[in-house]
Amino acid sequence: MKTLSLAALVLMSASTIAMAQDMTLRFQSSDPAGNPNFLLQKQWAESVLEKTGGTIAVELLPVESIVAHNETQDAIAAGILDGHVTDTSYFAGKDPAFGLIANPVGAYGKPEEMLDFMYEGGGKELMNELENPYGLQFIGATTPGLEAFVSKVPLDGVDDLKGLKMRAPEGLVQQVFAAAGAAPVNLPGSEVFTSLDKGVIDAADYTVFSTNHAQGMHDVATHPVYPGFHSMPLVEISMNKRKWDSLTEEQQAALEASVQEFSTMQVAALRAADEAAVEEASASGEVTIHDWSAEERAKFRQIAQGEWQKVAERSENAQKVYDALTAYLTEKGLM
Repeated sequence: MKTLSLAALVLMSASTIAMAQDMTLRFQSSDPAGNPNFLLQKQWAESVLEKTGGTIAVELLPVESIVAHNETQDAIAAGILDGHVTDTSYFAGKDPAFGLIANPVGAYGKPEEMLDFMYEGGGKELMNELENPYGLQFIGATTPGLEAFVSKVPLDGVDDLKGLKMRAPEGLVQQVFAAAGAAPVNLPGSEVFTSLDKGVIDAADYTVFSTNHAQGMHDVATHPVYPGFHSMPLVEISMNKRKWDSLTEEQQAALEASVQEFSTMQVAALRAADEAAVEEASASGEVTIHDWSAEERAKFRQIAQGEWQKVAERSENAQKVYDALTAYLTEKGLM
């Protein structure tokens, strides 16, 4: 009897451990299934199983699979989703701090600067300070990279933006371009090509060079600015905080390491795609690529800083983001 009881206890204990460790987490992306970013994110999801020794699997779903792209935060808190891979700016309506940390327009010259701020400049701690009250835990950051700028007319500096009819998303991006003298309008991404082609706009904040090129933007807008000078979105990978807290320290560390490795891989892959597209566009003889000088980039950043300050005044958290960001940029000689 004692032997049987002991054996039963051992089996029960082993079963409990297995149940506690083995889990499948359902994440939703803000990208559609065929998007290059989504395909790279799938590689991250597949890497988690190996990183965690087979104890955690991630099922990655494309945008809108369960909820709308701007509803994932609430869905994670409610347990409908376990996590998301998404642009943080979608939640700026809850706190302007989300918008400022997600895309401080003009702040960065390359992805490595943003990732350094997130991991060494206090960004990670700020993200958890912002997200924990909403029931989320920030695991790590990635980005598709610095977006190129699509233009039908030559743009070699800030002065060339004055009066420029351009597409830009609502919020800080529009705010900064308006402050620089441009005339931004809000258009969905699906209308950018036709609006450029018909002359409704002369330029657009859209996405990275390789995607712009693949979608034929340079057929109608032959003066892109590359590398870009303006927008680089923060893409967060976050999950339900209760589930995060239930993981072992080893599992948590493995998830964080998987995201950092993924961000390095994504940046390298998309940079290589951009460079190949730039080479192809240049070789065509029909596209003129404009690369702004460090001085012009600094001028744009100075204009942007004035708009960051306005956002900072809207909430206590936004002020914290502004203070940390400007301290980091000053320390790195980027202001």
